[in-house]
Amino acid sequence: MFNHAPRDYKCPLCRNIVSGESDYPLEIVHRYEHVFVKVNPKWWPQNPGSALVIPNDHYENVFDLPIELGTSLQEAVRDTALAMKQAFGCSGISTRQHNEPDGNQDVWHYHVHVFPRYPDDGLYRSTGARVSADDVRRTAALLRSSWPDVKRA
Repeated sequence: MFNHAPRDYKCPLCRNIVSGESDYPLEIVHRYEHVFVKVNPKWWPQNPGSALVIPNDHYENVFDLPIELGTSLQEAVRDTALAMKQAFGCSGISTRQHNEPDGNQDVWHYHVHVFPRYPDDGLYRSTGARVSADDVRRTAALLRSSWPDVKRA
């Protein structure tokens, strides 16, 4: 009903998940039962090291997302934010999630962006650009080494 992917759409996130097919290394930082976290190969000028939290299964947008995934997604977003604070020493965190063309969605697989934030970084006044595979690998290793060791009840 609220789907916009073309009929012949080949989801880049599903291709990454299933086959590892990518122009950039997949660089998964952490896996959970229903979602995973990977370094985004597209960084904003003053916010290097952004990450994506992605469901393992394909859901185009928030309208398709099963409510049961809410806790898993939020846990991964929280842990990613904690790892970024530890790894990058950033002074804040922003999350972003887009739905439908007018909501700025351009990849038709639900995902949440997690950005490290700094004073006057201009995140929302800039656009992202691809970075090198080496930068992605180094950042993934840094985030993995900073992953929160949170005891869950």
